[in-house]
Amino acid sequence: MIKKYIKHTFSAGVTVPSLIFIIGVCVLSAVFPQLTENLLDSIKGYIFINLNWIYVWSVTIFVIFLVYLMFSRYGNIRLGRNDSRPEYSFFSWISMLFAAGMGIGLMYFSVAEPIQHYSNEIFEGGHHINRAKNAQLYTFFHWGIHAWAIYGIVGLSLAYFSYRYRLPLSLRSCLYPILKDKINGRWGNAIDVFALCSTFFGITTTLGFGVVQINSGLKILNIVPETSFGYQVIIVCVLVSISIFSAVSGVDKGVRILSNVNILAAITLMLFVLFIGPTVYIIGSFTEGLGNYFNNFFNLTFGTHVYEEETLPWFYKWTILYWAWWISWSPYVGLFIAKISKGRTIREFIAAVLILPTIFNFIWMSVFGSSAIWFDKNTAGGALSALAGNPDVLMFRFLDYLPLSSLVSIMVILIIIIFFVTSADSGIFVMNGIATRNAKVSPKWQTVGWGILLAALALMVLNAGGLNALQSMTLITALPFSLIIILFIVSLAKALIIDKDYYDREFSATTVPWSGEFWKERLRRIVSFNDRTSIDNFIDDTVKAALEELEKEFADHGIEAKVNYFTDPKKIEIEIQYDVVNNFVYGVKTQSRSVSEYLVKEGNLPDYEHNNTFYPESYFGDAREGYDVRLFTKNELISDVLKHYERFIEIISEHKNAIFISSDANQKLK
Repeated sequence: MIKKYIKHTFSAGVTVPSLIFIIGVCVLSAVFPQLTENLLDSIKGYIFINLNWIYVWSVTIFVIFLVYLMFSRYGNIRLGRNDSRPEYSFFSWISMLFAAGMGIGLMYFSVAEPIQHYSNEIFEGGHHINRAKNAQLYTFFHWGIHAWAIYGIVGLSLAYFSYRYRLPLSLRSCLYPILKDKINGRWGNAIDVFALCSTFFGITTTLGFGVVQINSGLKILNIVPETSFGYQVIIVCVLVSISIFSAVSGVDKGVRILSNVNILAAITLMLFVLFIGPTVYIIGSFTEGLGNYFNNFFNLTFGTHVYEEETLPWFYKWTILYWAWWISWSPYVGLFIAKISKGRTIREFIAAVLILPTIFNFIWMSVFGSSAIWFDKNTAGGALSALAGNPDVLMFRFLDYLPLSSLVSIMVILIIIIFFVTSADSGIFVMNGIATRNAKVSPKWQTVGWGILLAALALMVLNAGGLNALQSMTLITALPFSLIIILFIVSLAKALIIDKDYYDREFSATTVPWSGEFWKERLRRIVSFNDRTSIDNFIDDTVKAALEELEKEFADHGIEAKVNYFTDPKKIEIEIQYDVVNNFVYGVKTQSRSVSEYLVKEGNLPDYEHNNTFYPESYFGDAREGYDVRLFTKNELISDVLKHYERFIEIISEHKNAIFISSDANQKLK
């Protein structure tokens, strides 16, 4: 009975070094907060100043590669088997990826960032109109396509190699075309350790900001008397408990339901501000801001501010920090996006991940940021700009200039709380997946354990003032991971080329087409619509005879083939088993399809009597699409099997196709 409760699914090679590093960094940040912060800040400063071009080029490559894939011939490749379909509705899918990606950040920075840009001294030399335009432009830049391209590359790589190649949903799987079987050794463990640590630090620091903002909002509303560590402990304990409960409930229940509720609440809040605030100004600023963004897209993308030395500190503090922040969060967000994206096509995935959240972010930032700037100039007399150094309270002070400010502030706190919970529960879910190498079933105490560890270490660091040190550690890890993501692109490009070639491979030119023999029988079948019984009989007679004759002929050549029979649904297949490569399978099964109504009354089709017709469809062991074989004679079926067998032999002889023909993949297909 005791063993039942202590049994775990952790991978020791990933979990042990990760916990040692995570706890070690958190303890140092808590015990020696100033020393640790100074040390990590100096490392971060060196990277941002001397190696910022790596971030700029990496993010640029991510954007270009995803846009290319979206419009390329690879866009219709599905993240899964060719016949797989999405597990979640489009709305639930978008809600979950959005809530996991930027939820708390949107609430924290929607007013704070535009106001901070607007009041920044590097923009003070210009007219307030230019300062407002620049504030919106750079906010769009930091929260737009570039940010989501980082998440998109990691999420796409994970989803593709997991659902298409049948590899574990793990970052190590994204390097399979480069490392091959080494992903199961130390190299793979090192990548997963990095992902787990990065995920933990990213979630901890972000939740730390969320707790501080919630505490500030509660104080402004006079619900709590002060912003203190004691109240932050209560907030963390309550919200992490809810997060653990949601994570234990699973993605289908907790995360999905909370994400759907929160996106609706956020949209309601946004519409309230839009219609109660300076509506005409907001719509106009969004429209002009969108044009400004597109006009400056390439300048922003490749900009390093090398010719504008006075703006370099701002560039490091904002753009480079954001790129590092998004990259450090990409293992967590990418894993979660991949988890919920099975069955989507590459084109659908990229379009949704790049465009829809970006448009929503632009609208959101325009509604809140532009409104805040308008109020600051026309109503507040610069009061909001004066609070630029205190972003924790900016959102709530902005709401003071709207009707029902207290009620709306409560709504904001509730939205932040739900974003907190969805970020934490999806983070707990992802961390347990990394630590267990994506075990299908894990004991619930593991999920609870990650939540407790997350809360305990976050509070320990928050109490000691070591949150900045932890944030610096998170940003430092982004540099090596940006290079790892570049390798993801190399692996993905290599795999997609092989994938397309594999599924588009034509039959050999030596195959003999139909000669025209037995044309009368073929014509009869063409103009006939068949019921299930006649198709089952075709399989039992013609197909069975063809495959059994092939079975004997293969045996004469020393090849062990086996004919397998199935009754529900009716199907028959010939299978040649291999130890190293995928088994060769060619089968025929009974399928049905509906026929258009106008054919029912068509006099030239006298055999048609029903709304459905049945036909025998071929299928194969590698998820390629089959076709109707009802016109084939026995010999033509034999010829068709041999065409596929010749193609199979040709493909397995090429080393580059190893992933598609491995015996491991075959077992998972089974």
